[in-house]
Amino acid sequence: MPVRKPAVSGQFYPSDPTELSRLIDECYTHGLGPGTLPPAPATDADIVAVVSPHAGYVYSGPVAAHSYYHVSSLRRPDLAVVVGPNHYGVGSGVATFGEGEWTTPLGRMLVDSEAAAELVALAGVVSMDPEAHRLEHSIEVQLPFLQRIYGGAVPLLPISLIFQDLDTAEAVSSALSKLLRGKRAILVASSDLTHYEPPTAAREKDMALLREVLKMDVRGFYSTLEGLNVTACGYGAIATVMLTARALGLARPELLKYATSGDTSGDNVQVVGYGALRFVSN
Repeated sequence: MPVRKPAVSGQFYPSDPTELSRLIDECYTHGLGPGTLPPAPATDADIVAVVSPHAGYVYSGPVAAHSYYHVSSLRRPDLAVVVGPNHYGVGSGVATFGEGEWTTPLGRMLVDSEAAAELVALAGVVSMDPEAHRLEHSIEVQLPFLQRIYGGAVPLLPISLIFQDLDTAEAVSSALSKLLRGKRAILVASSDLTHYEPPTAAREKDMALLREVLKMDVRGFYSTLEGLNVTACGYGAIATVMLTARALGLARPELLKYATSGDTSGDNVQVVGYGALRFVSN
């Protein structure tokens, strides 16, 4: 069975399981976090959909904790879908993993091979390519948060994007909407926002982009992204989840938390923006 080993353990998050678990809990109770540990009150919905950042936990972890507190409201999920950018440009343009497992210091998550095969069949643009995932951190850093809530009980469907254009987002979303209908599923878009700009500039750009998400205006989202040169690395992942959430009846987005790396590190010269959002039914 193919095993995807961690690429950034000991860098983006601790490699020691006890230390990692403690740090995740501290993200929830951090002053910028949600203030309480999961689980959240149980939801009646079958799908929870969120946007979560993917930087080192000491920078973005408290913001990510807002997203995962909402995720934890779903009891006994059938599947966790995590969509993230491929920063390195290695492998297929749109790639899932196929058969195998992903490991972190907190254990393993089995890939749902049937869901992966169905995604490939439905989407047309998706390949099964483990090599596309080997170096990439954007999906990996989400997994310990999921494992801290559910252990290894949730099958994983990872989707890595080199191509992040609107056409690709629409194709992947169309397939996911069919795949997830009738399932109890978690849907995560992994993305940071503006990279390495002064705090005021980063916040202004990010708020303009997030306003389009809150309007569920995908074309406006892409227009703002390009017009303001917003360097959100996982914009295609956000668009994919926006479209999928809307198709599945989660048409009301909510901004749970926005902060920058300067808010967590104290270094406000050049910052990275982080947003936690959820999509809920009206």
